[in-house]
Amino acid sequence: MKKRYEELETDDGTTVRYRRHDNGGGLVAVAATVDPTTYVAETAWVDPGATIGGGVHIGAHVWVEPDAVVGPHSQLGTHVHVGRGAVIGSRTRLATRVSVGAGAHVADDTRVPAEAVVPARTQVTPATSHTLAA
Repeated sequence: MKKRYEELETDDGTTVRYRRHDNGGGLVAVAATVDPTTYVAETAWVDPGATIGGGVHIGAHVWVEPDAVVGPHSQLGTHVHVGRGAVIGSRTRLATRVSVGAGAHVADDTRVPAEAVVPARTQVTPATSHTLAA
């Protein structure tokens, strides 16, 4: 049986407490907000201050950094990284191995292709998502 809570120490010595999400078993910081209808894969992490809307699917080995926002009904594939303070719009799909930089904004209904990199503090729309480099 897995532990319900985990405590981890950050590089600066702060201890962060995570709990297992009821839907999928992923680790969600106690100071994060994740809708109960969201699926968080067992190997995924959601850091403090992050907000995840309803009906989201967070795949294996995903890391959502502090203060990031993921809109309702979005899908984050495996090995996705969402940087600190980034915003992922509603009904957005991030394919496998996508990296979204800190403070970036991915608009609603956008499809980001596999292995794409969204640079920090940039905006991506459905019309520009195909230009992202892997």
